[in-house]
Amino acid sequence: MAEKALNDKARELFDGRNFVTVATLNPDGSPQGSPVWAKVDGDQIVFSTTKGRRKYTNLVRDPRVNLTTYDIANPYDYAEVRGTVTIVDDPDAALIEELSKKYTGGSWEEPVPADRVIVRVTPTYVFTR
Repeated sequence: MAEKALNDKARELFDGRNFVTVATLNPDGSPQGSPVWAKVDGDQIVFSTTKGRRKYTNLVRDPRVNLTTYDIANPYDYAEVRGTVTIVDDPDAALIEELSKKYTGGSWEEPVPADRVIVRVTPTYVFTR
């Protein structure tokens, strides 16, 4: 059943060490997808990216997004979130550092310093199975 807010199952899946696929819309309307690390923050899902990435430019132009994740141990358990984003600068790369520790157990090492941002997704549609 679809909901408009994160339910317990969606929170569990997005807060786990499961990879998240972010889908945005290119200028021509075609979809663009990429895997990211993410976590739940309050009633939102957050992930890190850089200002040079396609997903960033797509989201600045059109803030609609789709996130999908599944339980790596049981891929039939999954969550889909559709929503809109707000983007804030992350000059200290605090979120990517936190996510790196969550997913890899170690610090984030970026070969070239990047212009990092935090993408906050506010759900408008949540589906879990």
